[in-house]
Amino acid sequence: QPITENQRLFSIAVGRVQYLHLVAKKLFSDFENSLQLEDQRHLNKILLQDCHSDYFLSPIDKHETQRSSVLKLLSISYRLIESWEFYSRFLVAGFAVRTQVTSKLSELKTGLMRLIEGNQDGAGGFSDSSVIQFPPYENYELFACFKKDMHKVETYLTVAKCRLSPEANCTL
Repeated sequence: QPITENQRLFSIAVGRVQYLHLVAKKLFSDFENSLQLEDQRHLNKILLQDCHSDYFLSPIDKHETQRSSVLKLLSISYRLIESWEFYSRFLVAGFAVRTQVTSKLSELKTGLMRLIEGNQDGAGGFSDSSVIQFPPYENYELFACFKKDMHKVETYLTVAKCRLSPEANCTL
């Protein structure tokens, strides 16, 4: 069966976010490994403060994620990626890594917009609400939230892509 343009775009988007999630996990791990053992223990005792994305309306668990429409999952993913375009400038990694992350976020945002436009089917225009700005993160929060948000986007895009492939098994 020939691959549709939508399926191709979803495959590219999922690949981009998988890459970003791996980078996020590595940045978080490298940061934790750079700390002294006492500092690590101290950070593990502190509950992670809210990430800015926790203020976005999004599914609260895997069941709600699976019940959400493709358009809703794409829209939430778009907002998450859009918000990280700003915060990615503060990732304390080498220039090449930061540039590549910024580039992948921008490509993913463009791809998500095309997927949103292609999946509206008369659902009305996409509301591109402005990014909510929050106070700057501390390093630990920056890396933890980046990792958390890239995992969310990876999950949402995987579920949305799966929904459009009738032969796929769509369980989380």
